[in-house]
Amino acid sequence: MHRLYNNEDISVFWDSDRCFHAKRCVTGCPEAFDKDRRPWIDIDRAPTAKVWQAVTACPSGALTVTYNHDVSVAFDEEGSRSVAYIGNEKIGECDFEASADGWNIYHTEVDASHTGLGIAKRLVYAILQEGERRKLKVSATCSYALSVLSTSDK
Repeated sequence: MHRLYNNEDISVFWDSDRCFHAKRCVTGCPEAFDKDRRPWIDIDRAPTAKVWQAVTACPSGALTVTYNHDVSVAFDEEGSRSVAYIGNEKIGECDFEASADGWNIYHTEVDASHTGLGIAKRLVYAILQEGERRKLKVSATCSYALSVLSTSDK
């Protein structure tokens, strides 16, 4: 399972397949990470710095974090994509096609002036999360999305 948790400052990614429950997140920042709460991650309950420290202490890599850099990401079902914006300016897109087998991510792109900020990962996770919520298989032929999925499988 893949989940993306956003607030104004950061995005936290969680890949349940990689998690081996070391509980460093829960002990490091119990306000934001509470295994008895649903959803179990609420990054708005603690200061950004404390959430960041707890996430970066994750030994499995199941939790990762990036700063948002004023970028918002929206899932666009009608357009079969997720889109990244700064204000009204589109700066990135991740496209998928639907079939009887599920969704295939075939393209991910972020404007060159915004690369290296974790935006592409946010775009891929937006599609992964939505597909999983709908109980659809999500695969990738896009090399970047495939690398995100391959990392998730480890």
